Amino acid sequence: MEQKTVELWTKFSESLRRFILNKVKNDDLADDLLQETFIRIHTKIDSLRDETKIQSWVFQIARNIINDHFRKTSPLLANEIPEIIDTETEPDETMTETIRDMVLFMEDLPEQDCQALCQVELEGVSIKVYAERTGISYTAAKTRVARARHKLSDLLMNCCHYEFDKYGTAIGIHPKHCCCCNSV
Repeated sequence: MEQKTVELWTKFSESLRRFILNKVKNDDLADDLLQETFIRIHTKIDSLRDETKIQSWVFQIARNIINDHFRKTSPLLANEIPEIIDTETEPDETMTETIRDMVLFMEDLPEQDCQALCQVELEGVSIKVYAERTGISYTAAKTRVARARHKLSDLLMNCCHYEFDKYGTAIGIHPKHCCCCNSV
């Protein structure tokens, strides 16, 4: 088990640190969260069911550590940091990458659009409830969510070409001039 952790450190520590630093914007905190990530990796390595999905598993642990940090330090922001992927049910790697890309690109959307998508798409809040929370009409909320979805779709498709099955599950990613998919 210790050898496996060393191998994962060698393979992922640099890209994980960049990923964490991009989220927390503080070198010392990034180092602390990276260390915490590898402690969790070391203690949970036996729970990994499919070694072909090791990268998504490792990065999901880092996401969870980052989310936990923000929940502890700012309870007001906790509702804005959704659980993206449940690590207990390893999704297909292509879908994992697609979700990761979507979340990264959501940060590039205007704040209103990002909040709309976070609440409606990631938290599962109905558009009616979202409208009530934000104090806008139901029609305005539907329009805002639809526009935010469209903007996010444009950002994603300008980076890569995604293929989806009839259920909306990503089944393929083909970089156009990829800026994100292979950088992590």
